Amino acid sequence: MTGSTFGPVQVLVFGFDEPSFSGEVLAELGRLRDAGIVRLVDVLLVTRRADGALDTVPPPPGADPDLGRVAAALFDRRAGEPEGEEGDAWSLDDAVPTGGTAAVALIEHTWAVPLIAAIGRAGGRPLDETWLAADDLALLESLAGR
Repeated sequence: MTGSTFGPVQVLVFGFDEPSFSGEVLAELGRLRDAGIVRLVDVLLVTRRADGALDTVPPPPGADPDLGRVAAALFDRRAGEPEGEEGDAWSLDDAVPTGGTAAVALIEHTWAVPLIAAIGRAGGRPLDETWLAADDLALLESLAGR
């Protein structure tokens, strides 16, 4: 474990066919933050042009003008790194389809900070994580008898 002041931070990429950013998502993140569950570290809005290039989308009116700055700097730095021996480097380029718009959110799971600390004290460390796909969730529900 490092001495990081952040808890586990997850990168979530959500695609939008026809974006309609009304502030509802940020309000929900605020509710989750107030409940001590997650904290929005940053969110970057991007589009992929027909030629494959990624463009950042300016923050919506009324939003913090620095919105996306941290995420953009993180992904710019990561873009220049070589892939690991097993080809495990994740790229924003791979996540956003041509012609698509995406919100790339850095979400700190504040609920997990004490859990990760306890695991570290026991000599453990995170190795991997994933989310179950919708089909897997349906199977899980049937297996769990819900």
